[in-house]
Amino acid sequence: MIKVIIVDDHQMFIDGIKGLIQSMPNINVVGEANNGIDLIDVLADTKVDAILMDMSMPKMNGLEATKHVVKHYPDIKVLMLTMHDSRNHIEKLLKAGASGYVLKNTGIEELQTAIETVVGGKTYYSPEVTQRIMEGFQQKRKVESEYGEVDITDREKEVLALIAQEFTTSEIAEKLFISPHTVESHRKNLISKLGVRSAAGLVKYAVQMGLVD
Repeated sequence: MIKVIIVDDHQMFIDGIKGLIQSMPNINVVGEANNGIDLIDVLADTKVDAILMDMSMPKMNGLEATKHVVKHYPDIKVLMLTMHDSRNHIEKLLKAGASGYVLKNTGIEELQTAIETVVGGKTYYSPEVTQRIMEGFQQKRKVESEYGEVDITDREKEVLALIAQEFTTSEIAEKLFISPHTVESHRKNLISKLGVRSAAGLVKYAVQMGLVD
């Protein structure tokens, strides 16, 4: 019997998924949580094989919760079950260690297949998510042909994404817990690496790379 926990901030959605899973003879819901913080409490005394994880939640979102699970419970598989289908969200979650990614409009058969697949040690992406991933690869190849191969650090990507969202230097520093001077250093490095002249060039690159929606 596969044991799962459902994590979502909408109780009505949790109840709906539990109803669907009741028709799956080999899967059982053993816990639920409305955010990542509550999930941590549930995991402390619940044996589980997989977590059905939403993305947007208060207190601790799906990305941070996934990172926590992967770090502290590496044997538990995280299957994203969310409405977010942007490349940016998908790439962040997969990089964080999610084993699968399906959208909330999925059918019962696909959901069962996804759960069984990730618990079996493989990855599972819904067709829409696979399409987004492929689009991302294609877009990156296109960008590389325009800018050449650019080695940008994870921190630089974070700064670049916030620049593209029109945050000021001081706001970026506050969000990333770094000094304004460090933010400006990253900005200058990005301009140099990308061979652009201004913030407009940085924004263009960020959009093309899918760093912002």
